[in-house]
Amino acid sequence: MSRKLFSTSIRPERAFLVGAEVKGKRGLWSLKDSLAELGELSKSAGAVVVGSIGQRLKKPSQAYLGKGKLHELRQLAHDGHFDVVICDDELTPSQQRNFEEVLGRARVIDRTALILDVFARRAQTHEGRLQVELAQYEYLLPRIAGQWKHLERQRGGVRGGIGTRGPGETQIETDRRLIRNRLVKINKDLDGVRRHRSQYRTHRKNSGIPVISLLGYTNAGKSSLLNMLTKSQVTAENKLFSTLDPVTRKIRLPSGETALVTDTVGFIQKLPPSVVSAFRATLEEAHESSVILQVVDITNPNAAAQTEVVENILGDLDLLNKPRILVLNKADLLSSEQLPPNEMGTIRTAALSGFGIDDLLKEIQSCMNSF
Repeated sequence: MSRKLFSTSIRPERAFLVGAEVKGKRGLWSLKDSLAELGELSKSAGAVVVGSIGQRLKKPSQAYLGKGKLHELRQLAHDGHFDVVICDDELTPSQQRNFEEVLGRARVIDRTALILDVFARRAQTHEGRLQVELAQYEYLLPRIAGQWKHLERQRGGVRGGIGTRGPGETQIETDRRLIRNRLVKINKDLDGVRRHRSQYRTHRKNSGIPVISLLGYTNAGKSSLLNMLTKSQVTAENKLFSTLDPVTRKIRLPSGETALVTDTVGFIQKLPPSVVSAFRATLEEAHESSVILQVVDITNPNAAAQTEVVENILGDLDLLNKPRILVLNKADLLSSEQLPPNEMGTIRTAALSGFGIDDLLKEIQSCMNSF
């Protein structure tokens, strides 16, 4: 008697990517390049990308895309071509609801939800998980309210209208209260983390050990550079946000002096301020740095735009006045004609082969000696 074998493995979600570019609001990336990056994020979240479309609009749409593209997606969703639509921007709660109503049978998430999902997968420490949870709940809170707008319409704007006080309204208020209570608890816990870090930084400062922070766009090679500088074996993968929790290792400078090098969470375009704020406890480490190493993947076609994204975030964090070295990583993969000219405060490196590491150490030492 033959036996049938059934697979118990979970099928990855099939994702369809969509992007919209509104006239007069073009970003640093082309629509095509931004969708390509969204695809890499989707893969980091475990999804299989089955297709993508981009659309240029004259004005913002209440369902993110225009009617024609929405009709195309509705048909594809009806035929079962994908499980989830991932939008390349953060949607308003009403945009998400309208989009899902059009599709009928597929979920819709936005870029922020996707980034938070990847963060949740990567967070290993208690602090990291707290910071991700904070960002997730802050993202979720207004969307819970959006899901219950039909109750607002039923009441006609009258608080507690007759016939509307039912389990639905009770549930949303319960959900809101639970989330707000959880946010209070998370923020209290993170305050404790910040106090602990502050005490640690004070102790470190009193000991006179200088600190070097690695900052840059995600997947620029920061972890690989940390490994080469400190002879460590920190996980370094060719994927977006392979490192989320900060990692600190010792380094010996050319003078023989000991310093600490810290690798932090990478940045990415369209990173919501709420996510940056949630990771404030981690990013505060950079404020105590003697030198910031701003790592750039010089082989990336969007290297200039990535650099601008990082510098905009550094400006928001009030870090632009810190001594900085621009580290052009993976320089060994380009010819001399493809490389930008050498400038003061810029070092070419190849973190995997060790090219330029001695020059970088000398530049770090020079920065240390200048203040």
